[in-house]
Amino acid sequence: MLCKVRSRAVRLCCFQGQIWREELAENLTCSQGLNAIGLHQDILSHPVSELELRYVITVHRDESVRHCIQQMRSYGLGCVVVVGEKNITVGKFTERLLIPLLLSGESLDVPVAKHMSTDWGTVSTEDPIANVIEQMESKKLRFVIVVNPKGQPVGLTGQKGVAEYIAEHFPRRVKVQESQATKIFLDHREGA
Repeated sequence: MLCKVRSRAVRLCCFQGQIWREELAENLTCSQGLNAIGLHQDILSHPVSELELRYVITVHRDESVRHCIQQMRSYGLGCVVVVGEKNITVGKFTERLLIPLLLSGESLDVPVAKHMSTDWGTVSTEDPIANVIEQMESKKLRFVIVVNPKGQPVGLTGQKGVAEYIAEHFPRRVKVQESQATKIFLDHREGA
């Protein structure tokens, strides 16, 4: 399995369970992987609960799509986690799912369960951090839903959460660089 995880200028690579930072040092190779920067054991043994989680909005599967849109807008997020009985995660509804629905002209007053995605990535707060990367890679996701041991959503994490964990735990080894796009934008800003 080969994956690249990107959060602004922080780029992580994963190959067969090994994670390394490409820009960290020119002499790192795939075979050195995580062991080269001391992350291997941490990523495999530290739980997801150590990652900084993003806020999660939940809606019941019987709520309308219109209600989901209102929730996403009011919190400024692009997704909601759909829950069923006992607040257990049953799916997600995202802006990506909303666009075709709007174009179809179908009513927004139908239950979100009719349009939610049931193919989502989920990790438990007790799972190793490596599971976040595996879920994102295997399902081609930007984020995963973090659930407690009962299956109830407690937050979201993804590329940014993993990159921040590594930068925080290995500040001398990980150098965050300014994105070239940001630099160009700032150098050529329009207006006063």
